[in-house]
Amino acid sequence: MAVKLGPNRYGKAQTRLVHVVKDGPVHHIRDVNVSTSLSGDMEAVHLTGDNAAVLPTDTQKNTVYAFAGRHGIGQIEEFALLLAGHFARSQPSIHHARVEIEEYAWRREGPHSFAREGGEVRTCVVHRDRDGRASVVSGLKDLVLLNSTGSEFHGYAVDEYTTLPPAADRVLATAVEARWRHTGGTSSYGSSYERVRRCLVEAFTGTHSRSLQQTLYAMGERALATCEEICEVRLTLPNKHHFAVDLSPFGLANDNEVFFAADRPYGLIEGSVLREDAPDAGFAWE
Repeated sequence: MAVKLGPNRYGKAQTRLVHVVKDGPVHHIRDVNVSTSLSGDMEAVHLTGDNAAVLPTDTQKNTVYAFAGRHGIGQIEEFALLLAGHFARSQPSIHHARVEIEEYAWRREGPHSFAREGGEVRTCVVHRDRDGRASVVSGLKDLVLLNSTGSEFHGYAVDEYTTLPPAADRVLATAVEARWRHTGGTSSYGSSYERVRRCLVEAFTGTHSRSLQQTLYAMGERALATCEEICEVRLTLPNKHHFAVDLSPFGLANDNEVFFAADRPYGLIEGSVLREDAPDAGFAWE
């Protein structure tokens, strides 16, 4: 039987890094989780155990810390591009670098005091190869949104196993995971993030929803219409079901005021919205 080595990569996952910038008595904090992956001429290490082409994952971890000390972090997309460019050029055997970063928000409570925010996590994935080609995908996850009305679900297909009653007025809730692909360089990844996030929230809150799929499309469409620097949005929307509780055994009516918030199982709606002329994604989503 003939076999061969397929696509592969290796790296250091979830290097935790907190960077404090001291501006006199006022400090600034960036809290990130960095994962690096490298690929290239790695046949020998897999087939014979020859490690000559392998840059140790511990070295990758050390590089993350050293670059934070030397360059700071700034916008996570810029830091990821810097790291990916370094790794793609650092060794002849490395042809491609992937850097993924999650950023955790802190709220200022004083000149050097902070409280951890409980909201969404900002994300990015950057690819860069030794020829200088690069892609940037920004995003967020765990953005929990809820509409207490303005949502319905009916007219769906039914079969012998269908028990779900039609809903003319329901709670619509989700924990948004969104990623968006940049068409090229942007003057500020930070301001781009804020604008895309605002579009996602405004579309969710402003759409009278007949399905979570409809809402997904409205969110992606709003972001693309507003933010020229992006060409594709991919969304993952778990349907966080809220079921009205039957209060009739207690002699009470329930006008969609008391709900049981179920955590599982849940519907999972996924989809992408992109410009008709969007350039080929290449390795951006890998």
